[in-house]
Amino acid sequence: MTNNDIKRIVFMGTPEFAAPSLRALVEASSTRGWQVAAVVTQPDRPAGRSKQPVSSPVKQAAEAAGLPVLQPASLRKHPGVVDSLRLLAPDIFVVAAYGLILPKNVLEIPTFGCINVHASLLPAYRGASPIAAALLDGRQETGVTIMLMDEGMDTGPALRQAVQPIHTDDTTTSVSARLAEQGAALLVETLTGWLRGEVAPIDQSLLPGESSTCHLIQKEDGRIDWAQPAVAIERMTRAYTPWPTAYTFWKGEPFRIIEASVLAEAEAPGSVAHTSAGLVVGAGAGCLLLRTVQPAGKRAMDARSFLNGAPDFVGSTLLDDTPHTAWLTPHLYAG
Repeated sequence: MTNNDIKRIVFMGTPEFAAPSLRALVEASSTRGWQVAAVVTQPDRPAGRSKQPVSSPVKQAAEAAGLPVLQPASLRKHPGVVDSLRLLAPDIFVVAAYGLILPKNVLEIPTFGCINVHASLLPAYRGASPIAAALLDGRQETGVTIMLMDEGMDTGPALRQAVQPIHTDDTTTSVSARLAEQGAALLVETLTGWLRGEVAPIDQSLLPGESSTCHLIQKEDGRIDWAQPAVAIERMTRAYTPWPTAYTFWKGEPFRIIEASVLAEAEAPGSVAHTSAGLVVGAGAGCLLLRTVQPAGKRAMDARSFLNGAPDFVGSTLLDDTPHTAWLTPHLYAG
């Protein structure tokens, strides 16, 4: 194999979901005639109480593989970044949860276009939070799509798809971990065929299901509205794990509900009671049985242990508590 036969890949990604795809490309490169020429990821960002800059999971994976890393703050505002990408002479861009929109002049750089690893069965859940959206909707399955990118938001033609079941105890964390590995394997398979001209793009209008979009999750999205049915609130506890978590406010402080289940019992929305089943909070329909909670400033604990230290929680009403807005701060690589 000559150097002219080697296909040069530029990988773009940021969160943990994208790291398995990068590692899979690196591992497959020696046998597939590929070279990962560079990795593009978002800039290091402050995190934790120390506010020290933290590298993205993709940057950490790239450095472990000895790959050059680019971290532009924008692809639109800095023409030099586009020039740098052109100088890499890429045959293809591979994108997985990068977090920045690729403008037209970037999409047009690679010979074989840009392909994306998207965590849904497109055309469902185009956008930034497809896994959480599927959990919030109570879907029994989701999946991963390898798609050819265009200027729209996840509107390009699909190349390959794979289905992933959603279990009743799944969270965004658990589904994301499975889809990340499934997507990485499907990426290698799809990229091999695409570069050989063996994969035909399929317009999303020809795929089953209706199109839908989902927004970038904000911390405020995790705040519980106790007028909602208990089944919807329970889905929140799983969809918003690990971030921003489903939370309410007790005594003016954030109170996270980490794990819960639904009961048919009736209590006034937002009212806390201790029944034979355990610690419950009334909702618009049914009750939420609290299993694991996290009071402000403390570690997550089972509901019984919390109640032993805070007996006055029973009889309180969570509807009228208001948040401290300073608590609603951004999350590193939340998208």
